[in-house]
Order: sequence, then C-alpha cells, then structure tokens
Amino acid sequence: MKIETHSIDGKWKRYTLINNNNMSIRFLDFGGIITEINVPDRNQQLENVVLGYRNYQHYENNTNFLGTIIGRVAGRIKDASFTLNNKTYMLEANNNTHHLHGGSKGFHQIIWKTKPFQTENTVGVTLTHRSHDGEGGYPGTVDVAVTYTLNNKNELIIDYFATSNKTTAFTLTNHSYFNLTGNLAQNIHNHVVTIDSDTFVELSEELIPTGKKLHVENTPFDFREGRKIADGINSTYSQNIMANNGYDHYFILNQRKQAVICIKDETSGRKLTVKTNQPGVVLYTANSSIDNLELEKGRSKQHLGVCLETQASPASLHHEGFPTIILKADATYKKQTVYTFGIEE
Repeated sequence: MKIETHSIDGKWKRYTLINNNNMSIRFLDFGGIITEINVPDRNQQLENVVLGYRNYQHYENNTNFLGTIIGRVAGRIKDASFTLNNKTYMLEANNNTHHLHGGSKGFHQIIWKTKPFQTENTVGVTLTHRSHDGEGGYPGTVDVAVTYTLNNKNELIIDYFATSNKTTAFTLTNHSYFNLTGNLAQNIHNHVVTIDSDTFVELSEELIPTGKKLHVENTPFDFREGRKIADGINSTYSQNIMANNGYDHYFILNQRKQAVICIKDETSGRKLTVKTNQPGVVLYTANSSIDNLELEKGRSKQHLGVCLETQASPASLHHEGFPTIILKADATYKKQTVYTFGIEE
C-alpha cells in the first residue's frame, strides 16, 4: 500500500492511492476530482475505467462534472429556489431556470484541504471544507469531510460527513463516469446494469422531477434482473427519449440486498458492485453534453460513460414522498458508498 503526491502547476495536489494488487486511484484536491481508477480485466491488464481529461487545466471549466464531489446539493433544484421554515432561498440558475449540482461555484470548484493516512490494509485521504452561511444561496455554515479509502479488496470507499449550524438543504455525491471496457475501448451500450429498485422518478422535458414516481415493471427502467444500457438508448419509451436517448433518472433503492447496484462488461470481464446507505441513485448515461472533449484516451462522444450518483432527492424540496435532503441544525450527515471492482467469473 502506498500514497504518491504530485504537484500540478504549483496550484493543485494530485494524490495516487495504490494497493497491493496494483489497483490505483488518482484524484485532485481541486474538486476532489477522481481522474483515474486503474483496475485489471480478466487477463490482469490494468486500465483506467473512468473518464478524465487529457489536459488537467480543462477541469477548471468542468461543466460535465467529470469525477467531482458534488455539493451542496447533487441534482437539479426546480426554479433554483426552495422554501425552508417559511423562508424562500434563491439559488443560482445555472441549468436553464434551474439550479444544478450546487451551482457554478459548488464543491466541484474548490480546493479542498487534504490529510493523507495509511494503515496496514488501507490508504486514503480525507478532504475537508467549510462552506459559509449564504454561500451559493444556501443557509448555514457547513463543515464537510469526504474520505477516499482504498483497500486490498479492490474497494474504493467514499465516506461523507457534515454538520451545519442551521437547518439547510444538503446531499452529496461523486460524479465519476465509469466505462469498464478500459481506456475507453468501447462505449457503454453493452454494459449490463442491475439496480435493486422498483420505482423511478418521472422527469419533465427540462429533466425536472414531476413529483410522480413510476413503477419499473414492463419498462426499460426495470434493472432488477439486469439489462443492457442499450435497451434505454434504443428505446421509444417517452422517458428515455426525454433524456436525449438514455437515462438521467433517480431510482429509489429497495435496500433489500447488500449490493444494490452492479455493472458488468462482458468484453473485459470487469464488474463493479456498489453498496450504499443512500436512499437512491441517479443513473446518467452521458446522453448529450459530453460530446467532443479531449479525454485522456481520445475524444469523447455520447454514451461513453455511466454515472452512479448515489444521493437523496432534491425533488423532496417541492414534492411529498421523496427521500429528504434536509439536514437539520447540529445534526450529522453521514453517508457511505463502496465501489468494489472485480472480475466476472
């Protein structure tokens, strides 16, 4: 196990976590951005399985949120506003008339304080930040800690911790785009995804939750027994078409199984399983906004990566019956998502 530290143009730090299996995770203190995850295929060939820019400076204008920590609120907030304790808070409208992923100066745009650590079986870094009252339009001074831990089970563990001195809206996620073919060898059409979810959230044409929850039965959103992402990309189902031929939807997790999400790639043999104590996940399949960017292994294109944004639901700010994102004053926000990389036998 070891940690390597490298300076990027004298302004950012890049950390590389390496375990005893030579699996490695590389990320920046800027935005907590995960730039590489190198894991073996069935032939023990190590390759990067997340999308990252070739030129690190492109992360400064990272409108696709590649690999970032997202906050204060992950997802879209309708009309860039919400009401809490009879007071309305106005946020930045950075996605048409709506608020997306904490705004243009959200957690993906800050330099986090970092503290590396190492034990016999783990290596990691804790990233911390204080977000002051009123920052981004949100109430409360929030102290945030996000810890990346790599162990010898080829697990990346992301722990999220926060407290606020005022009741506020808060839900974090990581926005890595996974492509298990390795080094972007192919698109994600044939990735087989399994999600333990009976219900997903209907979206409007502006990709804002309508307040209606739909059952997955007899739709391309039924991932309970596993299905290819291509099923949704090629579908004529209105919710797939609305998302520009793919998925950009929140699934409410059943939490009946230990591993609630799984992705498999037959060509490489790689498998990613995800465990989380978050109530749901946004499945996003890079439907449009990621065209023609200069990535580490070539130009980007539609459907080149898939995001698994484990989080609560911003729809809860405007609709009843959704997993809440309200963090009460002096309460503790404590969430964990574990990504396990393996080989399909």
